[in-house]
Amino acid sequence: MRVVHVDSARGWRGGQNQVLLTVLGMRAAGHEALLACRSGGALEARARGEGLDPLPLRFSGDFSPCAVLGLGRALRRLRPDVLQLHDPHAVTAGALAARGLVPAVATRRVDFPLRGAASLLKYRSCRRVIAVSQAIVRVLEADGLPPGQVRLVHEGVPERPPLPGGAAALRELGIPDGALVVGTVAALTDHKDYPTLIEAAARVAARIPEAHFVALGEGSLRPDLERLVAARGLGGRWIFAGFRTDVDRLLPAFTVFCLSSHMEGLGTSLLDAMAFGRPIVATAAGGIPDAVEDGTSGLLVPPRDVAGLAGALEALLGDPDRRRSLGERARERFLGHFTAERMVEGTLAVHSEASVQPPRVSRSRR
Repeated sequence: MRVVHVDSARGWRGGQNQVLLTVLGMRAAGHEALLACRSGGALEARARGEGLDPLPLRFSGDFSPCAVLGLGRALRRLRPDVLQLHDPHAVTAGALAARGLVPAVATRRVDFPLRGAASLLKYRSCRRVIAVSQAIVRVLEADGLPPGQVRLVHEGVPERPPLPGGAAALRELGIPDGALVVGTVAALTDHKDYPTLIEAAARVAARIPEAHFVALGEGSLRPDLERLVAARGLGGRWIFAGFRTDVDRLLPAFTVFCLSSHMEGLGTSLLDAMAFGRPIVATAAGGIPDAVEDGTSGLLVPPRDVAGLAGALEALLGDPDRRRSLGERARERFLGHFTAERMVEGTLAVHSEASVQPPRVSRSRR
C-alpha cells in the first residue's frame, strides 16, 4: 500500500512522534509510507534524521494555498492508495488537494468538539476518521460524524524493557539520592492543568519530606507556573527540567508518574510510563481511562481535584508494594494494547477499508 501522511505542526509534541512512528512502522512492514510536513518544522528535521526524504509544505494556518497546491501536485504524481491527515490544518489542505484523487483518512487526537460547520464538513469529506480514544469517538459522533465513518485506533509507543536506571539523570537535576520522585511529561499548557498538580504537590511535600517533583516539558505558561511553585514554597522540591530529548533516561527513575490534565485525547506520555512499568496517578479526563484502569494499572481521580490528586500520590508514595503491583499491571496493559506495532496494524486496517471504492448508487431514469 502507498500512503502519504500529512502533518502541519511546527513544533514537536506527542502527535508528531505518533506520525513518525506510524510512517516508520508502515515502512518496516513493507508498505510505501511517504511523509509531507511543514517546511522547516521539527518533524521534517526528525524525519530526515531517520533517513526519510519528506516533502516540505508551506503551511500558514488553517487555509494554506501553497500547501494545498504542493500537496495536490504530489498526489497527482504519486497516486497513493490513501492520504492520511494527522491534524486539523492537514485535514483542510488534504480535503482541498485530494478532490477525488485519493481517499482521505483523518486522525483526531484531541477530545474537544469540532469548531463549527466548516470543521465538521472537512472531516465528513474524509472516507474515515481515526479517533485515538473512546472519548474522542463520543465527541465526533456527538458533533455529527456518522458512526460508520469513525474508527477507534489507540496511539502506541515503542516497546522498551522496563530496566531500572535514571539515578544519574536525577542527580544531574539536583534531586538527592533516596528521594521519592513524582514525575510528569507534559507541555506547560492550559489543558495539562499544572496548577492542580502544583497545589497537590504542596500538600504532599508538607507530609512527605522525601517527595520531590520533576516536570519535563516546555510552554508559554512557564513563568506563571514558576511563580506558583515559589508561592507554594516548593522552590527546593520542584524542578522544571524543560523540553528533554532523553526522557527515557529519566522515566525509569520516577517513583510515580503523574498526569493532571483536565482535557486529554489519550496521553502518550502515559503510555511511555506504562512501557517502563511505572505506577501512575492521573485524572479521569478525556481518553486517559482508555489507558489506565483505575485501581488495576494506576489510580484515577477527577480532573481539577487537588485533594484527590494529593491523596492518591501520598497513598502510592507510602506503599512500595502497591507501586510495584500497579507498575507491573501497567506494563502488561501496555504490551496488550498500546505498542506502536499495534497502532500501526490498526491504522493499516482502516487504510484498507478506506482504499476500497464505495459502491455506486444506481439511479433509474424517468
